Amino acid sequence: MKTKYIFTSCLLSGLAFAGCQDLDTFPEGSTVTSDQKEEVAEMQPERAEAGVNAIFTQFSQYMPNEAALGLSRHNDFGYPTLMLATDANGVDVVSDDNGYNWCGFSITYEDRIYTSNECQMIWNNMYGIIYSANTVIGMTDAETTEPLFQKYLGQALAARAFSYFVLAQLYQFNYVGHETSPCVPLITNENSAEAEINGAKRATVQEVYDQILSDINRSIEYLTAAENAGEVRNDQRYIGLAEAYGLRARINLTMQKWSDAANDAESAIKTSSATPATIADVSKPTFKDMTETNWMWGIYVAETDDVVSSGIVNWISHMGSLNYGYANFSGGKQINKKLYNTISDTDVRKGWWLNEEKQSSNLNAEQASWMAAYGYPAYTQVKFAPYNDVVGQSVNANDIPLMRIEEMYLIKAEGEAMSGNTGAAKTTLEGFVKSYRDPEYTCSAASATDIQEEIYRQRRIEFWGEGMIWFDIMRLNKSVDRRGAGFPNETSVFNIAAGSDILLWRIPENEINANPALSESDNNPSAPLPTPIPDEE
Repeated sequence: MKTKYIFTSCLLSGLAFAGCQDLDTFPEGSTVTSDQKEEVAEMQPERAEAGVNAIFTQFSQYMPNEAALGLSRHNDFGYPTLMLATDANGVDVVSDDNGYNWCGFSITYEDRIYTSNECQMIWNNMYGIIYSANTVIGMTDAETTEPLFQKYLGQALAARAFSYFVLAQLYQFNYVGHETSPCVPLITNENSAEAEINGAKRATVQEVYDQILSDINRSIEYLTAAENAGEVRNDQRYIGLAEAYGLRARINLTMQKWSDAANDAESAIKTSSATPATIADVSKPTFKDMTETNWMWGIYVAETDDVVSSGIVNWISHMGSLNYGYANFSGGKQINKKLYNTISDTDVRKGWWLNEEKQSSNLNAEQASWMAAYGYPAYTQVKFAPYNDVVGQSVNANDIPLMRIEEMYLIKAEGEAMSGNTGAAKTTLEGFVKSYRDPEYTCSAASATDIQEEIYRQRRIEFWGEGMIWFDIMRLNKSVDRRGAGFPNETSVFNIAAGSDILLWRIPENEINANPALSESDNNPSAPLPTPIPDEE
């Protein structure tokens, strides 16, 4: 699994590639007038609905990049590919770089080589969502007052904002201080025809964030109108008003617009029907079903999906310990030992992982026996339950979390602290943790930055394994220091300084070759791989 591959197929200006769905709406590259858009919106709502479904279907797919890569990869299944890769890039999701671990390139940062499979998959997957979002936006009248189409348009705009927000954080450093730095090409429904012919250059960070904010602000306007009229999302795989507020809270947090982040998080909490999981809820393996009370947005996975019928080509196969899959043979995923040791014994989350004696109070006898039978090491996760709570389950149809209501409380607390209201921040933070995770918790931090650091620790614990913490590493300008974390391979122990070029992803070679507006000099620097250093206990 550690073999390098060179690609033979091209990504065409971020617009068309393997895995992109043709919705049979308008020919690629065609120009659609406002009259035509209005006709489609008024006469063919099923096409707008199909377009929205295509957007969110792309979050989970079976090997969508197989044709582009010219080979099959068992970590090629949509957005969870990115979740696994970025978690492996960091310091908290520890794993053995062995023949069963498909995250090996990301552990060692070989995924930054611009001919790597991960480099191509992540680029393709995110621009695939953008492509489908552009299709819906382009076919829908921006002036529509029909609640159904306002819902569809709001969902498409939010999905595009999400995708560019993810890309912006992968391909450039944190927003503040890098506003004029090159980010990623901006492909929208307005410029897609021109870009298909002439390509698109890298927009600046500021330009990308301007587009992100424009999209999410418009999304909130449309979804507010739609939901006020009774048009709500069908289920948690789609984005509703609360989730759009949640996305804007994330965006404002990253832009260091602290008060706005806190306000949007509060709006998300008030608007959402989700409530934090209780201590009882998370005192056993869970996080498997988007109908859980704390999920705002997730990836829906059906038993009939190809990723499930494949048996092992799915996210929970790699991440899960209690189901059948790659984790049984790769050694599974462990928590950073240093981080684990900061968790209080009165915090229910300490049972989300095996302790030094390879035990967890969150497991029943059957679950504990399964963990022992496969010889999982200390600190292995038991956070994620198997599908339908069946131990050893080979039907890996777990849903995958993208946003939980707990995040909104932590964003609210950080926004309050960093905007100068440290008292409110401590109240928010302590109220959340004491009520839902650790009844004995007290925040001892006093200054705004110390509270922010404590919230970062809480986020690392709460969202471990959910593909989120890499974005905190980047926005908070953290180093990647793995010393003492428990990485089993000497070749995986690094201390990468914040701001190092290796932290940025590179635009794939195929995109550089296919996009007339890009050249080698436009890419992020080709940085040397990090040098392993001596570990420490």
